[in-house]
Amino acid sequence: MRAHSTTDRPLRKDAQRNRQRIIDAARDLFAQKGLEPNLNEVAHHAGVGVGTVYRRFATKEELLEAIFEDGLDQLTTLAEFALRHDDSWQGFVWFVEQMCQITATDRGMREIAFSKCYAGNRVNAAQERLVPTLTRLVERAQADGHLRPELASADMPIIGLLAGTVGEFAGDIDPDLWRRYVALIIEGMRQRPEQERLPVEALSEADLDRAMHTWEPAGTPASRGPTAATHR
Repeated sequence: MRAHSTTDRPLRKDAQRNRQRIIDAARDLFAQKGLEPNLNEVAHHAGVGVGTVYRRFATKEELLEAIFEDGLDQLTTLAEFALRHDDSWQGFVWFVEQMCQITATDRGMREIAFSKCYAGNRVNAAQERLVPTLTRLVERAQADGHLRPELASADMPIIGLLAGTVGEFAGDIDPDLWRRYVALIIEGMRQRPEQERLPVEALSEADLDRAMHTWEPAGTPASRGPTAATHR
């Protein structure tokens, strides 16, 4: 029995290394290309056999859960950290910059964070954990008179998407260009005397939820249609 255990132990370590190799490769691939790549492409990017990927993750959805639940929880952790800043405006600005850095440089994270077409329970739960923290962050800065009163927590995903669009458009030319436009947006969110009200109201939470359900990034189950399960 002792000899059998010693023989098995390296196999377990190899399996764990392969799993981490797959996760690291998938995270890199999804950051570049969004949710569209399939498990075969992940295997190629990781330099492992397709069978190795399928032994660790039976479906693409399982792999997405493993990668992005932690990423979404990271956004919540960043928002919670921002709430502890003594200055509510500085905390708010810091979070917006951190959020936009993630969404401007990681296409997969942007698509999983702001779309509900991928209906993984763990990902959805992580999305829901973020919402009340964002609401507190916005309301705190408004209560202190720093943030426009008509701004809503539902505006935050849109801001993240805008940063991501800049990253997609010009990231290969200037990877930091998104910072220019995020700075402009932040200045526009600051409350000032005799400020005209914004011409259009923010989405309601219900409408934001509808938008997140109807936005279909390439590679999500909804965008792949009813036969998607046969092509994972």
